[in-house]
Amino acid sequence: MDRRQFAVTSASLLAAASAQSATAQDSPVSFPVAVIGHTGRGDYGHGLDTVWKRIPETPILAVADANASGRAKALKKLALDDHAGYADYREMLAKVSPSIVAVCPRHVDQHRDMILASIEAGAKGIYVEKPFVRTPREADEILAACAKHGAKVAVAHRNRYHPVLDVIADLIRQEQIGRVLEIRGRGKGDRRGGGEDLWVLGSHVLNMITALAGKPQSCSAVLLQDGRRVTKQDVREGAEGLGPLAGNELHARFLFDHGVTVYFDSIANDGTANHGFGLQIIGSKGTIAIYADRTPLAYLVPGNPFERHDSPSRWLPITSGGVDVPEPNPALIHRVQHHDVAASDLIQAIREDREPLCNAAEAAWTVEMICGVFESHRQHGAAVTFPLQQRDHPLLRL
Repeated sequence: MDRRQFAVTSASLLAAASAQSATAQDSPVSFPVAVIGHTGRGDYGHGLDTVWKRIPETPILAVADANASGRAKALKKLALDDHAGYADYREMLAKVSPSIVAVCPRHVDQHRDMILASIEAGAKGIYVEKPFVRTPREADEILAACAKHGAKVAVAHRNRYHPVLDVIADLIRQEQIGRVLEIRGRGKGDRRGGGEDLWVLGSHVLNMITALAGKPQSCSAVLLQDGRRVTKQDVREGAEGLGPLAGNELHARFLFDHGVTVYFDSIANDGTANHGFGLQIIGSKGTIAIYADRTPLAYLVPGNPFERHDSPSRWLPITSGGVDVPEPNPALIHRVQHHDVAASDLIQAIREDREPLCNAAEAAWTVEMICGVFESHRQHGAAVTFPLQQRDHPLLRL
């Protein structure tokens, strides 16, 4: 694939990375926040509730949690009085009228209703835990509501906000790894390997791939259970509210814009000790390995990956300062990892009437790709094109 055709699809990575400092310099308009959690049903995600305490413009007004003991703990953690706690998030939204809502539960079956209720209550910004939603149809409904009400939805794919992605895009444009031959992604390959890994960890990987390679055009895939093709009898209700789920192994092939080929694989208990979680951009003159949620995020391995070498290849860390350069701004990386940059970017998106960096439309492509794996398997491995014609969950029709 031509180097000019492979680039980060948004030019605002660096702008997002500096958004936290920018908000502090803007007018002191506040964006009151309401937090939705659900103890025992996805809890409060990975810090989506507490990030707002570190941002001056986002006073937390209230928290909703259907679990009474969990709600009491959340009130204490967020330094709120008892009257700021609600069992029903819809009641909370109606009473406090927040500007921003944090939809925190990891259980994805709650996201659609919580997001739509927040938008209809007048919220201008929603920050939601990943995975985004369960089906393309749910994504369609949220995108329509955003367009109608002018709301902004950001999804908590933290790596999407990492400034190193911009550095990687520049390395490819500068032909530092030659011609891009393929991209390979994996989940963690632990006990969740297969369909669950695709949803829970693979969503991070697929989201980074679309940020770098653009939109997917088609997918062909197979789901396996203990080495045999998944059948209707293998479909079960997934953990964490994922909906229909099947398979402890999967292999998928995507074709992207401009001809780049992307593979995603997941095998339960694959023995890699989670080190495969991420993606590799394989070029004719080198490879870029991205390790999701780790520091450093990425490495450059120079040289033809198919040529025999008598000496070990060097793995050169990629930081926001470049290749093999110590990270010049570790505080920024810390803010990326703890959602501060994403939250600040959402505030700036509201102010500037633009989309957040990891927005609902982008996250919808991740959902589309995941459901595309299931749909291709349903069609016996045939290549299915995007957007999918059927918008509900493919495993319901297996």
